[in-house]
Amino acid sequence: MGSALSKLTEMGVTLPTVVPPLAAYVPATRSGSLVFTAGQLPMTDGHLPATGKVGGEVTADEAYLLARISALNGLAAIHALVGLDSVVRIVKVVGYVASTTDFTGQSAVVNGASELLGEVFGEAGAHARSAVGVAALPFDAPVEIELVVEVR
Repeated sequence: MGSALSKLTEMGVTLPTVVPPLAAYVPATRSGSLVFTAGQLPMTDGHLPATGKVGGEVTADEAYLLARISALNGLAAIHALVGLDSVVRIVKVVGYVASTTDFTGQSAVVNGASELLGEVFGEAGAHARSAVGVAALPFDAPVEIELVVEVR
């Protein structure tokens, strides 16, 4: 696997700065060879680009892109803690999608995060995953993504 940072550059993607904690937690923590990120909202330049429920105010396509932003924010938290190029593999992704009661496309939304990780890490980006519909997320965010990664 090549450099994850180089791959992001090649994709035309800039790793964002770490989103400061919005409550009492840290953006990422390491235990042994695993790094766990806090749930990452799709914050961009200090604000949410969209709010509301997927299937209501937010379309599934918009939410897919928001999941991608959330995953990038998770990668930024990992990079700040251990350096992105120390990632051996993506172990697990948990995606929370604030959804209307009739929306059932949570897995397609969380694909925004999963597919980004596959693009960046190749085979090492294949991971276990949960995609969960929820009634609400902090700050009325449509999507929240958590990452668990193995590092050197």
